[in-house]
Amino acid sequence: MGKASRIKKERVKVPAGAPTSGGGGRPAWLLPAAAGGLVVVIVAIVLGVTLSGGKSAAEDAATALKAAGCTLKSVPPIPPKKDPKNYHADVPALTTKVAWATDPPSAGAHFGNWAVWNFYDKAVNPRMVVHNEEHGGMIMWWGDKVPGSEVDKMYGFYQDDPLGMVGTPYAKLGDKIALTAWTGDPKHYYENGDFGVGHIAVCPHYDEKAFTAFRDAFRGKGPEGIPLDQDQPGTGPQQ
Repeated sequence: MGKASRIKKERVKVPAGAPTSGGGGRPAWLLPAAAGGLVVVIVAIVLGVTLSGGKSAAEDAATALKAAGCTLKSVPPIPPKKDPKNYHADVPALTTKVAWATDPPSAGAHFGNWAVWNFYDKAVNPRMVVHNEEHGGMIMWWGDKVPGSEVDKMYGFYQDDPLGMVGTPYAKLGDKIALTAWTGDPKHYYENGDFGVGHIAVCPHYDEKAFTAFRDAFRGKGPEGIPLDQDQPGTGPQQ
């Protein structure tokens, strides 16, 4: 599958001079090789399990990811800084410097518009992609050293079930692939410091079983409660 056929790049339009990749500082735990096995952080009254698709789905994801050599973390996002009930206020422009709890970001501050749901050859600004996560999206990120054959496999995975999915390069990952999603309870989002939970898995390669288990556990469960059928491929605020 040639790269040109994977995506209509013009679907995401950003202001001239805006970066298409970047973000907050890189945590030390994220990018090293996944040889250390599975790490799961349980946060805030088991939010990483009970609000992310149920205990069995989360356990299935943890098991499948571990078998594939991936690491998994569930981490609460950094709280909003300017407005306690509006993450958009922290990112007024696509060039705003942003701090996230994980890299690539799995939850937290983001721009007011999300990216068009699609699979991209050119990196999408992560400040937009986090908004897709807030809507319940599962994001596939890959480094600049990931072989094209692996990207083609991820594209096939995307094609099989593209609802609420975004695929985008993220150079800093090098030869690694990352999966992210943001889950939470829409009834209590922004209440009493409840900002949901970000989930991030870093993998050495594509693995269908692991990717499917992550998708089934965390996709469509964003803190805003957006129905998954509203995250149709090719749709978005900037078309």
